[in-house]
Amino acid sequence: MGYQVVIMKKRILHLPVKKIYFDQIKSGEKPDEYRLVTDYWIKRLEGRDYDEVHVKCGYPKAGDMSRVEIRPWRGFSRIYITHPHFGPDQVEVFAIHLSLR
Repeated sequence: MGYQVVIMKKRILHLPVKKIYFDQIKSGEKPDEYRLVTDYWIKRLEGRDYDEVHVKCGYPKAGDMSRVEIRPWRGFSRIYITHPHFGPDQVEVFAIHLSLR
């Protein structure tokens, strides 16, 4: 009787961000990354579970790990914020938790 080998791929959420935010996340200054609550992000976050979050400085070439920060998946919250990136009005966002603690 033979054995069947099952290889589980890591479930990874990829988050490209601007350099300023990448540096803040890497230093621990920015514990969450925000994404507007849209159908696109609802499909990727709600009811889903990941193993890791890969925060990328822009869109690095394959294999360029100097521009990728790997964090454990710690879930997200839906919150309302006002931030210059999203304009002057308060918006609902997913706050994707990236802190190492």
